[in-house]
Amino acid sequence: MRIKMTSIHVTDPAPAFSFYTEVLGFQELVAMPELSLLIVQSADTGDGAGLLREPGDSPIGAAYRQGVYDAGTAAIVFGTPDVQAEYQRLTDARVRFTGPPAPDHSGTLAAVFDEASAT
Repeated sequence: MRIKMTSIHVTDPAPAFSFYTEVLGFQELVAMPELSLLIVQSADTGDGAGLLREPGDSPIGAAYRQGVYDAGTAAIVFGTPDVQAEYQRLTDARVRFTGPPAPDHSGTLAAVFDEASAT
């Protein structure tokens, strides 16, 4: 069994879709903007899990999104072979980070960006 699709609540799916495809480098899996159905997947895997940016305008979605943001908790974790290079690429693309890459509790180099600042 594997994860086929998951979602994350966003303020507006269209700019989030553009951010994921144009800035982060994900590829389009499904794009039906009239239905707010915009799904991406990793560009390096043709059959990877889809990521739906769920409209966060419902009271539950808005509360969840704000709660995760206020707590400073990562809503999703991405992987890359070179965190420092990706940090520099995204910084150059004007993505705002909470700080420079640093080892997390597992010893893995991590950098946290604020998706809201980019969409």
